[in-house]
Amino acid sequence: MRIAHPSRCLISLNHNIVHFSSCYSRNRLLSLKPLLLPQKPQTLTRSQRTRMAADISTPAISAAAEEDAKFGFTRPEMYKSNLAGTVDQYDRHVFLCFKNPDAWLPRVEESQTDPLPKLFSSAVKARKNDITIKTKVTISEGGEGTDFENGDVLIFPDMIKYKCLKETDVDGFVEDVLVNGKPWASGVQEVLTGSHVFVCAHGSRDKRCGVCGPILIEKLKEGIQSRGLSDQIFVSACSHVGGHKYAGNLIIYSPDSEGKTMGHWYGYVTPDDVPEILDQHIGKGVVIERIWRGKMGEVIEEGEKVVEEKLPNGKDVKESKKHDESSTNVNKENVGGCCQGSNGFSCCRDGNLGANEEKKAKEIGEVRGKKRLGSLSSWISSLEQSDVLAAVAVIGAVATIAVAYSLYKRTGQQSRTSMLRTEVENERD
Repeated sequence: MRIAHPSRCLISLNHNIVHFSSCYSRNRLLSLKPLLLPQKPQTLTRSQRTRMAADISTPAISAAAEEDAKFGFTRPEMYKSNLAGTVDQYDRHVFLCFKNPDAWLPRVEESQTDPLPKLFSSAVKARKNDITIKTKVTISEGGEGTDFENGDVLIFPDMIKYKCLKETDVDGFVEDVLVNGKPWASGVQEVLTGSHVFVCAHGSRDKRCGVCGPILIEKLKEGIQSRGLSDQIFVSACSHVGGHKYAGNLIIYSPDSEGKTMGHWYGYVTPDDVPEILDQHIGKGVVIERIWRGKMGEVIEEGEKVVEEKLPNGKDVKESKKHDESSTNVNKENVGGCCQGSNGFSCCRDGNLGANEEKKAKEIGEVRGKKRLGSLSSWISSLEQSDVLAAVAVIGAVATIAVAYSLYKRTGQQSRTSMLRTEVENERD
């Protein structure tokens, strides 16, 4: 008698593939086919695929549009304020390169895990009475993917770079460079060349800069690369510089033909302004008045109309050496200082590291006084020549009358004296 052994079958479903090691009979397999094999997917029409893609992407697009409308270049507050005069006076800007905006706290100098910015800020504040130049101190990006390393220190308008400042070197650096105005004894002084653009992208401090800054940086880098200027113009993200409501904010440090560095601030900058910034401001030295906030080393009263200005370099950008390769020492003035504001490390407002409003008010008062004197001079110069001649004639007439009257009095006195003498002589006779 024939003994039938049950057939063994190992079935594995992997990536829609069915594998059999030992099979049932053909008929049995055919009966199991609807259960074991995957069904053919339903074919979707083009409209169905488009609708499914829209359903997936619509929330992301809506969120981005809502964010841009509230914090980006289309927000309602754009262009609502006068920009001229919104930069506090300062004469030197120090950038400490450290990590990137994603790693920055709202106030970078308060970080407990990243002590370098905190130590640098504390050292500058401790020497505030010994530092004479009004100086802004700001964090700039550094490390992989940037033009600088963590710990690099950039100084404008001196166009100087010191590499790799360490926590243990902070006090010596502040003493040598910022207080005494001398080269850092423990570091090598290098020359910065070209133009340097710093864009506020401090998103943890203010959402507007966090939205606008990265877009502007990307647009600037694209424009620089397309113009073949990657070795002449350098763009970096920086921390809070003051005036979040003017985002996008950027600062341009660019030397003129004589080597003097100019520091110009722009606000309400959009991606559409980038070509004009590269071609007009950096390329030809022409200030873009409608988005200009002010410049380093000059006090402008807020809201004051900007007089048309052209930078001294007034010429096209020419080929130059890389910005940080040279190690030639630079002659530097024997001066130092820091200007640090109440907002902390990134936004410095006066020479005493505090909000010295009295001094600021005095400076503004002096500016207004000069404006009043100028107005008086303009009024005097506007008088017609006939008015001036009439005034001179009146003064001359008065002087003539006074002289005549004086002579008249003197003649009268002489006549009376003569008469008295005659009477006396007659009596004697």
